Amino acid sequence: MSSATPTSGTSPARRLSLAGVLRLRRPSEIWFKPALSSVAAVAPPNLLLLAVGRLDLAMYTMAGSLCALYAHNRPYAARARTLAWVVLGMIGGLAVALVTASLTGNAVALVTVGALLAAVQKALCDATRVGPPGNVVLTFISSAALFVPQTLGQVPGHLALAAAAGVWAWLVGMAPAPVRPHGPERRATAQALNAAAAYAAAHGTGADGDTHAPARAAGYAAVQAAWQTLLALPATGARAATRHALERLVVRAEVALAAPADTDPERLRSWARALRGAGRIPRTGDAPGGTDELLGVDAELAARPAPLWQRLGPLAPIAARTALGCALAGYASLALGIGRPYWALVTAAALYQANLTLTWSRAVQRVVGNLAGVLLFAAIAPLAHLGQALLVLCCLALNFGAEALITRNYWLGSVCVTPMALLVTEFAGYQATGDLMTERAVDTLVGALVGFLAAVVVTNRRAGSRVEQAVTAADRAREHAARLLAEPAPAPGALEAARRSLAAALTDLRATADGAAGEWWGRALPQERVVLAEQSGHRTLAEAVRRQAARPDRDAGTRTEDVRP
Repeated sequence: MSSATPTSGTSPARRLSLAGVLRLRRPSEIWFKPALSSVAAVAPPNLLLLAVGRLDLAMYTMAGSLCALYAHNRPYAARARTLAWVVLGMIGGLAVALVTASLTGNAVALVTVGALLAAVQKALCDATRVGPPGNVVLTFISSAALFVPQTLGQVPGHLALAAAAGVWAWLVGMAPAPVRPHGPERRATAQALNAAAAYAAAHGTGADGDTHAPARAAGYAAVQAAWQTLLALPATGARAATRHALERLVVRAEVALAAPADTDPERLRSWARALRGAGRIPRTGDAPGGTDELLGVDAELAARPAPLWQRLGPLAPIAARTALGCALAGYASLALGIGRPYWALVTAAALYQANLTLTWSRAVQRVVGNLAGVLLFAAIAPLAHLGQALLVLCCLALNFGAEALITRNYWLGSVCVTPMALLVTEFAGYQATGDLMTERAVDTLVGALVGFLAAVVVTNRRAGSRVEQAVTAADRAREHAARLLAEPAPAPGALEAARRSLAAALTDLRATADGAAGEWWGRALPQERVVLAEQSGHRTLAEAVRRQAARPDRDAGTRTEDVRP
């Protein structure tokens, strides 16, 4: 079965395959939003600095401006909080870097501080699930700032520039709210419906479980993402009606995943299409008795997330990899006599993913994208050197291109990121193109090689234990749902909450098992237990759906909820 977890006996050569690493995907549905937001956040500060003849200060304003890249998939209330924390995190990392740069010029000490900052940023971004671009932008800014000549007296002014640009980035990120206040949650719900429809359609082809198991996993992941989006919204007030209408649609997607044979995929797709734009939200045809489902949703709101320190614990191996890999990459760059060791440090920081297999894929993508970007820089540099205005405009165009292309594949976005980073170094003055190209190419290769070797050395031996814990959690959730199914009349909302908890546990189990399967040198994974837990869990989910469908208070109609975005 494709849902089975590979054991640690899988050959390293197979795990570190090049197949599909550079394959292009379909672009994100909202690829243009981060791209436009990035340009809107970066352009005014840079053009203002250009007008006053202080383009050399652009690095500090870009620190705040690049915060606009975050949180585009979150509802606006949650986005406001996330962007605020990102801006504070960016300024905090920049402050540490600037103060360190003002206190010492020792390159080894600067690389060490940069590596520790990168590890902290990686752990916090993963623990809080801040989303793309994750820690890479934060690390790029703080690492570059470490190697900018600085005095303590200059630090407050430079931080003020970053803070002002950060406030502007926050405003840019929140700007669409008055026009489409429910856009993010409508998109998340539509994605869940489409993913469930894809699984139901695959199931309807009669293919075996090995064929459509990936579609099922993708469907549950999309449903869980939709729930996380909706549960971030207020349960009362003006937005509650929209939230409840969307919740009913996500419930239908969840039901379709549990009982695909009884699902009409086209109906789900029609609901997803209706969520685009600013039309009314479609109704599922549930009678008033269907509110029991939403009682189950409300029960989830009472469950608080695990404390941050508990979420940081499992990330210790990844943080250790980041610290060691970034430090060694920076030291290797220094040993080669390259003047910008932070390029190697950032390359290493960008590699580390959930497991070694994904880290290998990212290393290949990073090297290919950066080397292609160096060649693109050679073509762009003559134009950019014609004047500082053209330099700024070229950077803005590359900024847009990077965000527009990176959802197709990381390497494609890197083709634009690399020349943009090289041009930014010339804001304070033009430099020899050949030297910049050589240094960036060498630092890319050094950072990728040393960074990946550090990932091989620092193994994640906790992966097997976390799989066993996830299996146990899934078994407990299944047993709880089975007990409620055995009752003739469970409490209102109890079965729905148990069903959703079981779906969440199975999604977490699949993600944990996939992550552990990408590691090596660890103990054998409980493959059979994972398969049995998934099979029995999905059978229980299907039984819960049949119980729900048997209720007499449902009809099959499709109406529209009189709720506008």
